[in-house]
Amino acid sequence: MAGIKALISLSFGGAIGLMFLMLGCALPGYNEYWPLFLLFFYVLSPIPYCISRRVVDDTDSASNACKELAIFLTTGIVISAFGLPIVFARAQVIAWGACALVLTGNVVIFGTILGFFLVFGSNDDFSWQQW
Repeated sequence: MAGIKALISLSFGGAIGLMFLMLGCALPGYNEYWPLFLLFFYVLSPIPYCISRRVVDDTDSASNACKELAIFLTTGIVISAFGLPIVFARAQVIAWGACALVLTGNVVIFGTILGFFLVFGSNDDFSWQQW
């Protein structure tokens, strides 16, 4: 039952993060939809880690190159997702208020993605690897 509660709370966090992203795009004062390109970053961010989890054998306690590369690529994707709204705001494509809403949504969504891997990342009966 604890897995279901965690899944519901993670869905709520994802919905709140997407609400901040949509508010940054659709409020009448902002009305620019360029920040929706961040949806690509949300989809791409867990992919390197998922691939490395499938490839790497976790019996070795030392770090390996595949896992380190996956963490590096994920970090690059996350930093790019935080940098893109700032670049948009500096180029005056979006307003700074929209940038703040989008960055708030980024924090919530990437926190939700991190929470998903922390809750469902262990190899137990209720793991994301069974999906």
